Amino acid sequence: MSQVSSRRRFLKQTASAGAALAMTAASYARVPGANDRVSIGIIGCGGRGLDAHMPGIHKHAKAQNVEITAVADPWRVRQEMAAAKCKEWYGRDARTFTSYRDLLALKDVDAVTIASCDHQHTTHLAAAAKANKDVYCEKPLAKRLDRLVAACDAVREAGIVFQAGTQLRSFPTFTGCRKLYRTGILGKVGRIEQCRNSTRPYWYGYVKDVKKQDVDWNEFLMDRPNRPFDPVLYSGWYGYREFSDGAVPGLGSHFIDLVHYITGAKFPTSAVCLGGTFTWKDERKFTCPDHVQALWVYPEGFMVSYSTNFGNGSGNSLKIFGDVGTLDMVNWHAPVLTAEGGSKNKGAIRGKIPVEEVARPDHFLDWLQCLRTRKPCNADIDAGYQHAVAVIMAMTAFDTGRRQVYDARKREIRQG
Repeated sequence: MSQVSSRRRFLKQTASAGAALAMTAASYARVPGANDRVSIGIIGCGGRGLDAHMPGIHKHAKAQNVEITAVADPWRVRQEMAAAKCKEWYGRDARTFTSYRDLLALKDVDAVTIASCDHQHTTHLAAAAKANKDVYCEKPLAKRLDRLVAACDAVREAGIVFQAGTQLRSFPTFTGCRKLYRTGILGKVGRIEQCRNSTRPYWYGYVKDVKKQDVDWNEFLMDRPNRPFDPVLYSGWYGYREFSDGAVPGLGSHFIDLVHYITGAKFPTSAVCLGGTFTWKDERKFTCPDHVQALWVYPEGFMVSYSTNFGNGSGNSLKIFGDVGTLDMVNWHAPVLTAEGGSKNKGAIRGKIPVEEVARPDHFLDWLQCLRTRKPCNADIDAGYQHAVAVIMAMTAFDTGRRQVYDARKREIRQG
């Protein structure tokens, strides 16, 4: 067992009433293993796991003294690709598994990243928490509220370090937008919107030639009804409602999380959503909508709008509208403040003012640092729960055609 695992158990055993984070500096200094290597496993070696999680961690591996030592994926080809990266980086083979269960059973793995399919997130997250592994988990955190509540409760009960994969909140530019917003310079904010458009749905780009003999089909399906192996269903799962709910949770979760991060809001009070497949109708029969419009109302007194047009790539927008001016964030790396549209401008905003960046660790580095300090991550379990509630509300409204409201005290979504 690694020293970091021993240290985590020490924290949990000595903390009172869940107050591990309130330990004194002196008591923390006595915890062993703060500089020992952290062993990390990757659950899900698809596009996010292989192309984002692994390099995102390896970038900081030497400085943070971490190593990816195990990988799990239902597709043997992806296991081998991930293991080859580890061989290249660390000079030794990573252990490869088909099932997440086998990876989580490894006593010497301290933390895992979850980059599996959307319908698997809560199962993998709850199991990781039960196994006492720290977690970095992709968004959206959940497709269903009951499973979201159960998984988040498991994380809190275990006391593990958790980071949701809403990495935009760790951009220095968006942290600068957060600082600027909270000065009140925009005046009364009434609307926040994103239009995220493209010529085609992103799930088309994931379809691959997958061989039946290379895949554990049941491991992929998990609790979904059994049916014959389908390579398009397997590789293009982003486009099927059984495994994903499409662009509102898939891309809109980033936007909603940014709204929460910048404004300080937590939960919408209500949501409506409409959409459908209007452009991309073909033999693949994808069931996620290629055009969708979601609206949320927040108790802070503003409305939030998210839309996708996957039939025309023009018209992208990411803006916060106040009665004094506009914060334009469509260029993630160069947001600007303008007086555009302000009816009560008193000279506080002149021309286009670049938003000053606020330096902070990137999202993976933040997680890796928190594995040592045991402090909450930038997108902790509360942030993950909040973005998931909002997108589940929207998709429930989409499916029912009814406005949905959220009761934060009861943790319930209902028609309203």
